[in-house]
Amino acid sequence: MTTTDSGREASGERKNSTEHTGDGDGEDRPAGAARSTDRARPSGKRGSTAADRPAASASATGRASASPDDNELGAAGSQLSTAPQEDAPNLPALGAIGWARWFWRQLTSMRVALILLFMLTLAAIPGSLIPQSGQDETRVADFMERHDTLGPIYEKLGLFHVYSSVWFSAIYILLFISLIGCIVPRTWQFVGQLRGRPPGAPRRLTRLPAYATWRTEATPEQVREAALRALKKRRFRAHLAGDAVAAEKGYLREAGNLAFHIALIVMLVAFAWGQLYRSEGNKLIVEGDGFANTLTQYDDFKSGSLFTAEDLNPFSFDLKNFRGTYEVSGPNKGTPRIYEAYIDYAVGADGKEKSTKIEVNKPLEIGDSKVYLVSHGYAPVITVRDGKGEVVFSDAAPLLPLDSNVTSSGAIKVMDGYTNAQGKREQLGFQAFFLPTYGGENTAVLSQFPALLNPVLNLEPYHGDLGVDSGVPQSVYRLEKRKLKAYEDDKGAQVRENLKVGETMTLPGGNGTVTFDGVKEWAGFQVTQQPGSGWALAGAIAAILGLAASLFVQRRRVWVRAVAGADGVTVVEMAGLGRSESAKVPEELGDLAGLVHDEAPTVAELGPDGEPPAGAEADGGDADRRSPGAAAPTRAAPAARLPAAKTDLKTSTSTPNPPAVPSEGAEQ
Repeated sequence: MTTTDSGREASGERKNSTEHTGDGDGEDRPAGAARSTDRARPSGKRGSTAADRPAASASATGRASASPDDNELGAAGSQLSTAPQEDAPNLPALGAIGWARWFWRQLTSMRVALILLFMLTLAAIPGSLIPQSGQDETRVADFMERHDTLGPIYEKLGLFHVYSSVWFSAIYILLFISLIGCIVPRTWQFVGQLRGRPPGAPRRLTRLPAYATWRTEATPEQVREAALRALKKRRFRAHLAGDAVAAEKGYLREAGNLAFHIALIVMLVAFAWGQLYRSEGNKLIVEGDGFANTLTQYDDFKSGSLFTAEDLNPFSFDLKNFRGTYEVSGPNKGTPRIYEAYIDYAVGADGKEKSTKIEVNKPLEIGDSKVYLVSHGYAPVITVRDGKGEVVFSDAAPLLPLDSNVTSSGAIKVMDGYTNAQGKREQLGFQAFFLPTYGGENTAVLSQFPALLNPVLNLEPYHGDLGVDSGVPQSVYRLEKRKLKAYEDDKGAQVRENLKVGETMTLPGGNGTVTFDGVKEWAGFQVTQQPGSGWALAGAIAAILGLAASLFVQRRRVWVRAVAGADGVTVVEMAGLGRSESAKVPEELGDLAGLVHDEAPTVAELGPDGEPPAGAEADGGDADRRSPGAAAPTRAAPAARLPAAKTDLKTSTSTPNPPAVPSEGAEQ
């Protein structure tokens, strides 16, 4: 089995080939092959393909037009990709139809699609840096108050609601149109390729970057049948086309490319759907309390522009118990080990109640809603009595953690039912500071551990007007002191006292008492509803798989020609062509040639006297090199030399550049 650059077999002329290893660029060739044009080829054309090399070589030698072989090779190498061919820039035809056609072709080009995708990325940046009205109206109002100049400008530009603005929507819609306009014609073209057959072999297979040839006593029909079996065994699509077998493999590359772009559309649709109909709310629940999924139950709530209250999934749940454990020693002392919220929940108005637990990163899923456990803290239980001993307040007051050891602070407000010692109706407020584990008098006023080992509640009492009746919203964890007066002791100092569980603080002047009854734990839950997240995940996975296929799968074609020579001996030619410059084509061609060679082995070529010609090496080694134009001696190539021949084949065909067309006057 030999490797050669010559095209004599294609024209039917008998060739005396030699077992020979070339260097892939035309510098090391069998004797008798004239390749002066290869040496004269400019280095800048080394990256050209088999389809465009003939034209380049012809221009280098002064040819006026391409040969018929060039056209055949272009047909054989066509449709290896579904990418549309772009014409040179030109002015559109006059008239509305011409301009519309030009605009559509520009919009549906892959270049414009990439530009729009980049613009969409840039347009999303303000939505991350500037407060958005759909997420936090308070921050938007605060920004407007602090920036007298930028605020109105941002508002006119729609920067406070970027994702629902006109300009962002325009980019989004144009990107959709561009991607769909790119994908639809390429998909139909790819379907046509799948329904069709690989193109027939070019007339001169020597022009392809991977090539092998040998002579065999098997008939051409036997060689072609052996080639069909070998190619189909390697999962090639193969069929007979005249005197050759045409095969193709690697369709998954284009399928992956199309899948990647379709997945992008799916992801964009899913993200848009999720942003428009999403909702997110937070709720703090003390042990023993419950929650129903309605807008009025949330502590704070934000949603997409097309979301309505009817889109909320109907369910409710009660927090029965919260369990938290922590590391008690070592460098990670105080680090949470277990956070578990045990709840009873029901779906719908008449749903059956079920028990479950919610853990960190293990939400409760109800429909397309997810209930996450996001925070934890303590709620001291206090009882407030007025001067007559009447209970005016008895409840757990949630406090917000300040550090990892759950040192907490907040406010306790008694808004109704309290009268002072003089019988005047007032409101009471307590600035609360809670330590789950108090270290003692000689330690910092901070909790030493997050668990309830030595709980202490510090209270500062106030009386007067809390400001809750003014209509201005205020935080439940903050005490508005502008219209409040602090209780003072006999020395004029503000009353402030540390209480342990069961202890009572007496308000000055007979104005009542405050008792620290115990501690409950609370859990913070986040309820999210984002439709389309499953589609977005599926699109992301499909995009990754499609991109991997388009990057690593190589589209390639193989042809096997078997014709009877002038002496009746069958001449076998094999050649391969890939879409990209990949070493896989020559390597694969070498393996396929070995399989076909096993069923159609090389026949020994003898001289007129029945003996191997002079100069041929008995061991099948390389022949001497000869000057261009010299006759090439014949030489036996026994089947025992097949492993070496395979190695030579892989090496000699590793160049991605097909040989150039010989110049006029060169030996044909």
